[in-house]
Amino acid sequence: MYTLCLLHFSLSPMEEAIVIYPASMLTHLAPMVEFAKLLLTQHPSLSIHILIATLPSQPSSTVPSPVPPSITFHYLPTFDLLPTSTDLDPLFFDVIRLRNPDVRRTLLTISNNYTLNAIIVDFFCTSAAFEVASDLNLPAYSFLPTALGAAACLLYLPTLCNKFTQSFQHLNVLLDIPGAPPIPSADMPPTTFKGNKLYDVFLDIATNLPRSTGIIVDTFEYLEPKSFKEINDGLCLPDYPTPPLYCIGPLIVNTTVDGDGVPQCIKWLDSQPSKSVVFLCFGSLGSFSVQQLKEIAVGLERSGQRFLWIVRNPPLENQSLNIDTKVDPDLKSLLPPGFLERTKEKGLVVKSWAPQLAVLNHDSVGGFVTHCGWNSVLESVCAGVPMLAWPLYAEQRFNRVLMVEEMKIALPMVESETGFVSSTEVEKRVKELMGSKEGDSVRERALAMKHAARVATSEGGSTRIALAKLVESWKQK
Repeated sequence: MYTLCLLHFSLSPMEEAIVIYPASMLTHLAPMVEFAKLLLTQHPSLSIHILIATLPSQPSSTVPSPVPPSITFHYLPTFDLLPTSTDLDPLFFDVIRLRNPDVRRTLLTISNNYTLNAIIVDFFCTSAAFEVASDLNLPAYSFLPTALGAAACLLYLPTLCNKFTQSFQHLNVLLDIPGAPPIPSADMPPTTFKGNKLYDVFLDIATNLPRSTGIIVDTFEYLEPKSFKEINDGLCLPDYPTPPLYCIGPLIVNTTVDGDGVPQCIKWLDSQPSKSVVFLCFGSLGSFSVQQLKEIAVGLERSGQRFLWIVRNPPLENQSLNIDTKVDPDLKSLLPPGFLERTKEKGLVVKSWAPQLAVLNHDSVGGFVTHCGWNSVLESVCAGVPMLAWPLYAEQRFNRVLMVEEMKIALPMVESETGFVSSTEVEKRVKELMGSKEGDSVRERALAMKHAARVATSEGGSTRIALAKLVESWKQK
């Protein structure tokens, strides 16, 4: 009897597992954790292992929580030589490659106890992680926490770069990219500009993407049907087979605010009329000069609209972004004299942070002025809130074109050649968003997309179908 029990134990199959490898920024980590949770809703027996590569300045507490017990975090060693700049740096990607031995050791350790089916890597980690996956004969999928139109651009980038000898920002033409509307060349992501310090890095990522077993994107088909069709038709990769495409979004980090911890801004919104407030928030890194802050304030006041505005400290000298939230902004010195007093009946200015998802889903919010970061766009889509698109960095100018021209869920904020936005433009566009035919049009479209997002993530919806196909694909390997 005892011998038979031992024999039965030795022949029992090991639990199936996958590994998820995000880039170290929270904006990339959070959607991949939500993706892991989504997988478990349909495949609760799956064991998911997430590799965490924290920055020296990034505490482990930034890892999203809570998570189901089937998700395990594995912390990779931290490199002291990581850049301290808020901007992406080539050294950041060098460190990703330097972590390969640690990634390989971790994968081998996991495979000792589980049947390892696949590794899903953030596209920032694609070039490096594929070396490890190939060595271990493991299917490797690329995960893009971006718009599908931006994924189309990345896939087509090597072809596009071969077409032009000049850098995109100097061309002054509309670029024809399969899966995207005509893109002003200057609105291409700065990392695609020849001479940019990350140009070679992103070209290498784009070149390696076709090696993926599949490409996973945080979006849903109905939001970007042109991109979905033209990528699947192979138009973005004229010289290579296109990997299978899986649209598994929108992946939203569900947070709630209730009880004694309800922020003051939510209480203030409770007292405002339905759909009357325009919400201004520019992500965890977005910040403006003092001059620009004052211009926004003047424009808001002149617009006469109710507003909730999140104000961060201006960036430090020689920095375009600001991640320092330790010191609260001094609103009286940053904003025009008397502004807070004059607008107290219609507006609320909040220092540094607000629970964006809760704000967007509040009945009083009728518009969102956003930096066009993809996580923020999806949160607004799921809340059915129309947007005013004011891009600041990364691929956000590209996103603005997609949001305005293709998805039709936003109106554009128009900046000067230097990137400055006048108070007149702020006033005009806020009024347009909150009370015009154009504003009504994007509002109707936003509400339609809210419904479509719900359908996509419901049983039998496109996201659920894509998820099932993804799991089936690695089981066949």
